[in-house]
Amino acid sequence: MPSRRQFILALAAAALAPALPLAAHAQAVFTEDGLALRGHDPVAYFTEGAPRRGLAEYAHEWQGAEWRFASAENRAAFVADPDAFAPQFGGYCAWAVAEGYLAPVDPNAWAIVDGRLYLNFNARIQRRWERDIPGNLRRANTNWPALGG
Repeated sequence: MPSRRQFILALAAAALAPALPLAAHAQAVFTEDGLALRGHDPVAYFTEGAPRRGLAEYAHEWQGAEWRFASAENRAAFVADPDAFAPQFGGYCAWAVAEGYLAPVDPNAWAIVDGRLYLNFNARIQRRWERDIPGNLRRANTNWPALGG
């Protein structure tokens, strides 16, 4: 359940969103120390079926965050079509977005559903999210525009 502060912040963001010019509507991306996915390679989830740490030598700037990749090939694939590989909901916890707030993620708590990468806060929250993926996705897609999408 979101805290009172998270609820107020979400309401404020929703109230201000119409007043902002369209150019200001860049998608929010969860970063830690400026790194998306805590430095994990988003392409590896799809090609290797597992999280893999990216390397600084294969970094790419996108959506205001540094994305790291395990190989030049993975970086090239991401650069060619970042929306195909970037995690949904800006890399924030999918279950939290469904509940109406933003939360960080554990790169090891992940799933690919219908060709899209979803991350969760931890394995326990991921199990909760997996109990009703269609319902959680409906609620998350409804909530995401006010939270950062």
